[in-house]
Amino acid sequence: MERYTRRSALALGLGGTALLAGCGSKFINYDGPQVTRVEIQKGNRAMFLLHNEQVLEAYQVQLGFTAAGPKQFEGDGRTPEGRYHIDRRNPNSAFYLSVGIDYPNAEDRAYAASMGKKPGGDIFIHGWGDKRRQRSADWTAGCVAVTNREMKLVYAMVQNGTPVDIFA
Repeated sequence: MERYTRRSALALGLGGTALLAGCGSKFINYDGPQVTRVEIQKGNRAMFLLHNEQVLEAYQVQLGFTAAGPKQFEGDGRTPEGRYHIDRRNPNSAFYLSVGIDYPNAEDRAYAASMGKKPGGDIFIHGWGDKRRQRSADWTAGCVAVTNREMKLVYAMVQNGTPVDIFA
């Protein structure tokens, strides 16, 4: 009987650990309305996840450390402006989770080339990572950042191919 009790206790302990690990997962399921568009308003430091014209979620965001103006060149610290799309996902991001934006587009590449420069790239919507940050300070190299908790929901809700409109 003692052997059975120990096994039961071990099984309950491992089951409880698995349950807790599931609660701490950074991946969640979303079964609500489809996000048909992401809108980012740089001037308001706001991002909206929309189903048609209905706002599903709204977030305060941080942008590139040089927030004024559109991204034009590699290393300028600016967040792009224009229409882009979600084109990739990174579950192992240094910034918790991230979804990629297909910057630069053909127009961005052509403009940078006309100026003899590179347009840059690797623009993402991502979390804060391991550092504590203030909501009021722009700090990214051109990306759009939300808290890790918010990014968990963004990652679940936004699918590849979703349009992203970024306004000044």
